[in-house]
Amino acid sequence: MAAPALRDIPVLPGSPRRLSPRAAVRGLQGAHPVQLHLRVPALQASGLQNISRKAGQPPCGGSSSSYNVVNNYLDVNESTFAEARQSRMHFYDNQRKVDYVLAYHYRKRGALPGQGSPGHSLAIVSNGETGKDPRAGGDIELGPLDALEEERKEQREEFEHNLMEAGLELEKDLESKSQGSVFVRIHAPWQVLAREAEFLKIKVPTKKMYEIKSEGSIAKKFNEILQKMSSPLQPKVPEHKTNKMKNLSYPFSREKMYLYNIQDKDTFFDNATRSRIVHEILKRTTCSRANNTMGINSLIANNIYEAAYPLHDGEYDSPGDDMNDRKLLYQEWARYGVFYKFQPIDLIRKYFGEKIGLYFAWLGLYTYFLIPASVIGVIVFLYGCATIEEDIPSKEMCDQQNAFTMCPLCDKSCDYWNLSSACGTARASHLFDNPATVFFSIFMALWATMFLENWKRLQMRLGYFWDLTGIEEEEEHSRPEYETRVREKLLKESDKSVVQKLGANEVEEDDDEDKLTWKDRFPGYLMNFASILFMIALTFSIVFGVIVYRITTKAALSLSKATRSNVRVTVTATAVIINLVVILILDEIYGAVAKWLTKIEVPKTEQTFEERLILKAFLLKFVNAYSPIFYVAFFKGRFVGRPGSYVYVFDGYRMEECAPGGCLMELCIQLSIIMLGKQLIQNNIFEIGVPKLKKLFRKLKDETESRETDSAQSKHPEQWDLDYSLEPYTGLTPEYMEMIIQFGFVTLFVASFPLAPVFALLNNVIEVRLDAKKFVTELRRPDAVRTKDIGIWFDILSGIGKFSVIINAFVIAVTSDFIPRLVYQYSYSHNGTLHGFINHTLSFFNVSQLKEGTAPENSQFDQEVQFCRFKDYREPPWAPNPYEFSKQYWSVLSARLAFVIIFQNLVMFLSVLVDWMIPDIPTDISDQIKKEKSLLVDFFLKEEHEKLRLADEQALRSQGGRRGSGSSRAPSSAPSAHSHRRSITPRGSQHTNV
Repeated sequence: MAAPALRDIPVLPGSPRRLSPRAAVRGLQGAHPVQLHLRVPALQASGLQNISRKAGQPPCGGSSSSYNVVNNYLDVNESTFAEARQSRMHFYDNQRKVDYVLAYHYRKRGALPGQGSPGHSLAIVSNGETGKDPRAGGDIELGPLDALEEERKEQREEFEHNLMEAGLELEKDLESKSQGSVFVRIHAPWQVLAREAEFLKIKVPTKKMYEIKSEGSIAKKFNEILQKMSSPLQPKVPEHKTNKMKNLSYPFSREKMYLYNIQDKDTFFDNATRSRIVHEILKRTTCSRANNTMGINSLIANNIYEAAYPLHDGEYDSPGDDMNDRKLLYQEWARYGVFYKFQPIDLIRKYFGEKIGLYFAWLGLYTYFLIPASVIGVIVFLYGCATIEEDIPSKEMCDQQNAFTMCPLCDKSCDYWNLSSACGTARASHLFDNPATVFFSIFMALWATMFLENWKRLQMRLGYFWDLTGIEEEEEHSRPEYETRVREKLLKESDKSVVQKLGANEVEEDDDEDKLTWKDRFPGYLMNFASILFMIALTFSIVFGVIVYRITTKAALSLSKATRSNVRVTVTATAVIINLVVILILDEIYGAVAKWLTKIEVPKTEQTFEERLILKAFLLKFVNAYSPIFYVAFFKGRFVGRPGSYVYVFDGYRMEECAPGGCLMELCIQLSIIMLGKQLIQNNIFEIGVPKLKKLFRKLKDETESRETDSAQSKHPEQWDLDYSLEPYTGLTPEYMEMIIQFGFVTLFVASFPLAPVFALLNNVIEVRLDAKKFVTELRRPDAVRTKDIGIWFDILSGIGKFSVIINAFVIAVTSDFIPRLVYQYSYSHNGTLHGFINHTLSFFNVSQLKEGTAPENSQFDQEVQFCRFKDYREPPWAPNPYEFSKQYWSVLSARLAFVIIFQNLVMFLSVLVDWMIPDIPTDISDQIKKEKSLLVDFFLKEEHEKLRLADEQALRSQGGRRGSGSSRAPSSAPSAHSHRRSITPRGSQHTNV
């Protein structure tokens, strides 16, 4: 057997050398598989086994050519082992905390079911050898695994060995059954935490604590009054009680340990930070057997491990008074009974990390801003209700004495009809089509700007209190799919000469060649472009199909006298419901399609993958949700033609017209049903029902696979077992996407539906608690991710806010009757009022000029009709140019365009003014940041002087003859603990007013 080659194994603890894809190809082509093995001594499996090996200690000896996972603590010989467990968050020694868990499923051959030790026993595994459980009293014959399982096992053993080389401590269960799940528990000792915290530049609190002093007596008193008034709304969490004090923070440094108030090394880093540090090590640790893949994500993608997750802080519904952060979040945040309380944002950030904390802070601010928008929207709606009896056009339309005889709505089967029969539609249209709607549109455009500006300020404030100011973007590792694609590319391009060069131990590598060029990505880009165009065309075709349905159904229902009276209501309601169902179905399809298209592109990093996925999903879902609304707002009734010259879709089917009161009422119905339907169905079915079904199926599956599990373990499951049964965390994209689409409903077409903010507010009050309950109770704990902002979502929100100005301008100008009324009142009215407006908007048509076969059959109209009316600005039949557009038409059209230009520029100017008046960084925060820097410098100087003074005193004492206490000066990174604590710790309790 060839000697083991150690060159592909990381030699520096915590700093595994990453192999490029070209090096991976070299290893595949030139190295023998045996050369990748390390020899680890097989462990004895009898008696008390307490094995402790320092990180980085080279393996030696042994008879196996494969890795053996060495457990750092093994004690399974005591009879009261299960009863001695005090915490399910620690190793079985009850001392070392479980910072992370890896889970995988194994399958054996030859092992009899039911043999072996109980599931909680710890494993000593050696490939192909006999393991002995000291509690079982007999040998366990481990049968040979098939080739795939054997390879996966070797890859896991190598990866776990590399983790121990990085300084982590592992503990795993014994593979005692024929198949089952095994959990590898990981603990990061203080040395690893300190090293990685310094490497990641994690800011930690120092001994210096100072008071955040509010400037200005008026603002201070106002804040005190607000805090007293809102005290019943504040959650009962510790973070809200000490918001006036702040620790001076500084990136962790092992050379400056004297700066930090380290009272207990086990609790100095909280659980989220510890799991984040372990996750960083997992992401950068290589596995040469798995084609030199980088990190745990690659191993999970290759099914070597099934899951990797940090543990929750215990159970959220456990009886008793013992309180942990998860239980506190559940009681004060994740229950519907506390919907009226503010969110404990600091505790959310502490438990889930900054990325999730920023999402809930954004959602809370958005919900808070919906309150004034809802109030104004209700006022606008009530104004329409109060003035409905004073609306002159609706009165004229409802007046039966006017007797406007309207042209038939369809050929042959439709009769002439009286305009007064559409009285109800006209009166309902005034509720949303009134002068107050214009001012509400302007208000909502400024509201969107105010919301975004206040979010930037809140983001900066949270960044200051969460110590996110000045954090650097961390270098991301390549995605597993990207590395695989590069490896396949290099294998295809390699020939014999390249193999010979690679086999000649060529050291120099060209990293520029180890990446995908635009030529490699071109097929994926082409597929993306074609697929997105196809999906958009599919959406438009479905909208067109619904239009055809409306036209044909309307024509069919018009043939029967029984259904003729309710044709418009029936067709509108059924068409909107069809649109809603199609939108909900396509939403799920488009989400999967967007993910598939992004995978085809093969982005290099996870951040690039997420941004491209968001853009594709948003584009497809935006078109899907709003295309039916855009059709009703801007296209319906615009291409109808006129009597005698109608536009036909198919032979005999006329294009549909707007209702006599205009299309705005139908737009309101369409928008409200789609918005409310999406919120109710997606919240109740997709966000509540589907996760519960998945949890039920997972529970049934676990019950069928856990028949070999002993009763003791089933009665007292460990925390990693409980978390493994939860749903995996898949990211915040679905949560953001739902709210962004809702933000579009609230801002884009708010001129047609002023009550949209009210329904959005009611939905979000439930949505906050629904998401909170999902994160606390139903999902595995996510990895804590540090980020300064919400990323690309802010750009999308800003784009929707600017686009809403244009959309609302066209809704008011084109869809509403606001502009025609103004033109008539100030240009054509005899007395400056709207009397005669209905007659002004109706044109005449000579019924004798109807095409043959289109006139009503068996007309039941009371009188003989010579002229019928239709809504348009056209010359009468007796004019020199009959049925041409009249002068009023061009006046109204020019007024519409002028309004769009004036409205857009006015609102944009006001938005820029609001943006300029509200600074992105609050003044008090910018002052605090500046003063904190000066405080940090002063604190450093004082601590350095104190450190030197203590060192000099110690040197003088050592020269005085105390040889037993040590004669050398304390090193700079670790001064004397007792003297340092006596002299510095009391000073750390003091604070400074800023």
